[in-house]
Amino acid sequence: MTGRPSSHNESLPIYKLVVVGDGGVGKSALTIQFFQKMFVTDYDPTIEDSYIQHTEVDGVLCVLDVLDTAGQEEFSAMREQYMRKGDGFLLVYSVTDNQSFENIMHFYIQILRVKDRDSYPMLLVANKVDLVHLRKVTEEQGRELSRKLNIPYIETSAKDPPLAVDECFHQIVRIIRSHGNDHNNSTKSSSKKSCIIA
Repeated sequence: MTGRPSSHNESLPIYKLVVVGDGGVGKSALTIQFFQKMFVTDYDPTIEDSYIQHTEVDGVLCVLDVLDTAGQEEFSAMREQYMRKGDGFLLVYSVTDNQSFENIMHFYIQILRVKDRDSYPMLLVANKVDLVHLRKVTEEQGRELSRKLNIPYIETSAKDPPLAVDECFHQIVRIIRSHGNDHNNSTKSSSKKSCIIA
């Protein structure tokens, strides 16, 4: 029997978060680690998986409705559909895969085009930082891209013990909140640049 939690959550804010990025960058591993507190190594390429959970972010209870998307190119036709629904986006790449890093720009541009906005709540997520010996994309490259796109940057690992997994989902909620009533405003709300000390 499916069904959402009972009506008492209707007064809680619901944040529709969308996890995007190339196939194999660990989107499902991050999502499952956040919701189920476990690390999965083998996971079938996702078409689309949705997870709903009550979470407290900075002392405020909310409902996170997270869509874990397929990175595989053959599913790219579905992208615009889920991009229309999202309140905030986690743009995930693997630090072991240069191509996944370069492709972040495509997701970023497509989200802004679908939303018809100059800026939108997004977080750049550098995943798999536990694989130090395989790392190809440096932290400085990640921070440079985050400056260029004017979105915050975070480094994560879904492996046990996880690194900043909860934080990245909480951070995108904060970013959505900081855009706040700006939702109908297409101007950049960018007094809030990510503070990066070069």
